[in-house]
Amino acid sequence: MPPAKPEIVVQIAQKFAGLDIQPRKIEELVKAVCERFELAEATVSIAIVDDERFCEVNSRFRKSKTTSDCLSFDLSEGAAGESERLFELVVNGEMAVRQALLRNHSSQAELALYITHGLLHNLGFDDTAEDQAEEMHNTEDEILKQLGYGLVYNTQIKTEQPGRRTDA
Repeated sequence: MPPAKPEIVVQIAQKFAGLDIQPRKIEELVKAVCERFELAEATVSIAIVDDERFCEVNSRFRKSKTTSDCLSFDLSEGAAGESERLFELVVNGEMAVRQALLRNHSSQAELALYITHGLLHNLGFDDTAEDQAEEMHNTEDEILKQLGYGLVYNTQIKTEQPGRRTDA
């Protein structure tokens, strides 16, 4: 039996009902990000949660009681294959809805931003330094534009809202 062809597997668990997710579009997004960075084999699990659940996870793993957009975990150590990557993203769907209204685009586009942001963290991007943050956010928008979402990160906010983004 020939070895299995490497593939990108996307698993989505929706734990927030206030957002109409589009699983095929999310899978297309994840695969596009992985392909862009020449990642041929990965399992990406995405949990879409509300503020309350996000705060619980954030408190448990980052010792922070605040909400944010995305937490990303690289669980690749000990994965089945040497080249296989295993990523877990916890994405705040409730925040995506709020921010989409403020930024005048769809909640699906905002959700796509959070997923892209988390994946880029898993692929080595870091937005803690200003120059690296600019590169990361420009890369996010490049990817999202190519997939038809348009500019998502670099848009004007209608009204300032404190706590918009923190590290994933």
